[in-house]
Amino acid sequence: MAKEEVTENEEVKTEAVETPETPETEVAETATEEKQEEIKTAKAGKRSEKALKEAEEKQAKEERKAARAESEEEEASKPKQHANPTRSRLERQGKNFRKAAEKVEKGKTYSLAEGLELATKTSPVKFDASVELHVNLNVDPRHADQNLRDNLVLPAGTGKNIRVAVMDDAKVEGADISGVETILKALEKGEINFDILIATPAQMPKLGKYARVLGPRGLMPNPKSGTVTTDVAKAVNEAKAGRVEYRVDSTGIVHVAVGKVSFGAKKLEDNARAVLASLKGNKPNSVKGTYVKAIHLATTMGPSITIDNSEL
Repeated sequence: MAKEEVTENEEVKTEAVETPETPETEVAETATEEKQEEIKTAKAGKRSEKALKEAEEKQAKEERKAARAESEEEEASKPKQHANPTRSRLERQGKNFRKAAEKVEKGKTYSLAEGLELATKTSPVKFDASVELHVNLNVDPRHADQNLRDNLVLPAGTGKNIRVAVMDDAKVEGADISGVETILKALEKGEINFDILIATPAQMPKLGKYARVLGPRGLMPNPKSGTVTTDVAKAVNEAKAGRVEYRVDSTGIVHVAVGKVSFGAKKLEDNARAVLASLKGNKPNSVKGTYVKAIHLATTMGPSITIDNSEL
């Protein structure tokens, strides 16, 4: 009997050992159940993968927005740097130009003689600068009769060493280059060693091939400029003597160099008056009212001098 009771007690103890229930086991089982419950809920709902990702993106966006606002506040709190005021055109010029411009009285209109005398004293460059005459006319170049163009010989010359080429087989006195074949060969190579090209009417067809080269440079012979003529010797003498050609630009302004600073005021005045007389003589009949809008003088890279319109 005693043996049987012992066996039964051992079996009971064994069963008790095999199935013990501890607090740790209960916690583990509860956690597993909660996790499974979360997985079930996360498949469709506020805790889904998509919803979590959207929530993270929204939070990141809010953080960036807050950071930007903070940065803007910092920038606003910083003292603003003083913006440099825009300098006038005169202030942006070089020291020599500003010094020369001080001699020209602002707003004053000078006579031609006074203006040319002042021009010889306001050249800011070291070389012998040209003196330029700029005349703004009340003309419309789109109309053929108002598209002014002419040439004249300046009484005191231009002060330039003009190289003259002549399209003629005969040698012309005073010409730097002469001979039809010589000039054509040079043009074929792209060599232009002259400032004025003079040709007879018979030779003009041979220059048609080079019109795109000569035209943009103002070197294409033209009857209006006196460079297409049968009297080649006279044309050469005039070119060497100081013949200039002027033409109104698209805005109605004529630009002509009337000599060099070294000429002095008297010679410059003679040349300038010859140009003004030519402009006056070429006034179109279709222009009514005021013919001259403004006249200005200036040396190369020098300040502008306003001349009285009554000089023309």
